[in-house]
Amino acid sequence: MKIRHAAILTSMMLALPMAASADLDKAVEKRAEAQYDAAKKRAELEYDSSKERCRALEGNARDVCVKEAEAAHTHAMADAEVKRKAAEAQADTLEDRAEANYKAAKERCDSLSGSAKDSCLADAKVLYRQ
Repeated sequence: MKIRHAAILTSMMLALPMAASADLDKAVEKRAEAQYDAAKKRAELEYDSSKERCRALEGNARDVCVKEAEAAHTHAMADAEVKRKAAEAQADTLEDRAEANYKAAKERCDSLSGSAKDSCLADAKVLYRQ
């Protein structure tokens, strides 16, 4: 029984990086939101700066300059949004992996009984932050 419990714990320890992922998802989301806000501010500043440069021009050259500034602003905002959504998807993936690993660990614990099973379940909860 002890050998089996040790094997289960060893297999759980191999999945340790996934346990930390449950806490990382919130950190990833916060970082992504901060990066998104910074990218939006940067895009606004660059847009304002570009429009200011366009004021020195006249006629069609000014119109082209403004449209190019608007296009660059739209691209920057879209890029920021894509990066934010990718980070959110990554956080969701980390959470899903931790949950799946926890369920698998619980299933491995089902083959045990008594205090060994209790200990195994407690280890799984700690390991996968449940």
